[in-house]
Amino acid sequence: MNKIQVDILGLSINPNSQRAYALLLKEVDGTRRLPIVIGEPEAQAIANELEGVRPQRPMTHDLLKNIIETLGGTVREIVINAIKEGTFYATIIFDYSELEVDARPSDAIAIAVRCGAPMYVSDAIMDEIAMQADDITEIEDGPSDTPEDDEEDEELKRLQQKSVNQDSPSEPLTLRQRLEQELDQAIKVEDYEAAVRVRDELRRLTGDA
Repeated sequence: MNKIQVDILGLSINPNSQRAYALLLKEVDGTRRLPIVIGEPEAQAIANELEGVRPQRPMTHDLLKNIIETLGGTVREIVINAIKEGTFYATIIFDYSELEVDARPSDAIAIAVRCGAPMYVSDAIMDEIAMQADDITEIEDGPSDTPEDDEEDEELKRLQQKSVNQDSPSEPLTLRQRLEQELDQAIKVEDYEAAVRVRDELRRLTGDA
């Protein structure tokens, strides 16, 4: 299978939705871009690693990395190798072994960024789905990491468009929205001291006792 190496270009977070995020992959030696709609937990896992956020206890993808390394394994690469009925599929490939593990692309990418493993997309998928950087300011609802519900179609479209349009600034958040995001982040990484501090700031802002 011919494959093309990709890297993470961006990850959009919609302050009005906790359901879906848009991950944008870029061709390492080219100009094509591949958007993938992923779930909130996987998006958070990828963002935490990219931003160097370290939870007090291992989260799911950190635990998987620790298990792989404890058992003497090494992730050689991950490959997004198929698309079926609008859903992407990926494989985690290990060194010194014929072992290949089926995975959702979001999980595979979350593990790859933790293990320092390269990421690839099959040539066929790039030819079929990817777009040139200059041509992706307006895109239709595209393939996702998991099957989508009809009621979420319009929301996913907005998330994809927001992700790939890097030149269009997102609407600025209010102070309350920023604090709510900080509180949610602190809870996710189990930083309860920070969570209490942000909660108190929110209470002062809203006038709650």
